[in-house]
Amino acid sequence: MGEQRSGHGAERTYRAREFDAFVAGAAGRLLHTATLLTAETRTRNPHAQALLTAALAHTYAHWGRSPDEDPYELARRELVARFARTAWRHHGGRGGVLSALHPQERLVLVLRLYEGVAEEQAAALLGLPAARVRAVCARSVAALRAAARSDGTARGRAA
Repeated sequence: MGEQRSGHGAERTYRAREFDAFVAGAAGRLLHTATLLTAETRTRNPHAQALLTAALAHTYAHWGRSPDEDPYELARRELVARFARTAWRHHGGRGGVLSALHPQERLVLVLRLYEGVAEEQAAALLGLPAARVRAVCARSVAALRAAARSDGTARGRAA
């Protein structure tokens, strides 16, 4: 009986080490994704950190259940789902580069342009038609370009 327990403990230790290695390699990028979604700054991102912690806890709970599943994809999918459920909390930006955008616009833009998720895959993940994802992405990029132009014009006048 003791032999069975030690075998289970070794499996749990191996699982924890595997997960720790995954987090060491992926946490930085996932935190940046969460920071972009919550429209916080890199130096002050408590909501992004909380979002990532919850997503990683879920990922750990499902770790190893499906050996064919990409752990990064699982963590990103959970991060996106958690953000989508709580997006109303993140409506007004907190100074981040994407704070001028609506949460859905940030979500589409981050998935498509930062994470490089294919349009169809992003649409399936968000439960939207691909045409809607394409339109939201284009509108978001245009809004950011307009904001950058007006910011550049305002800085030029101040100088």
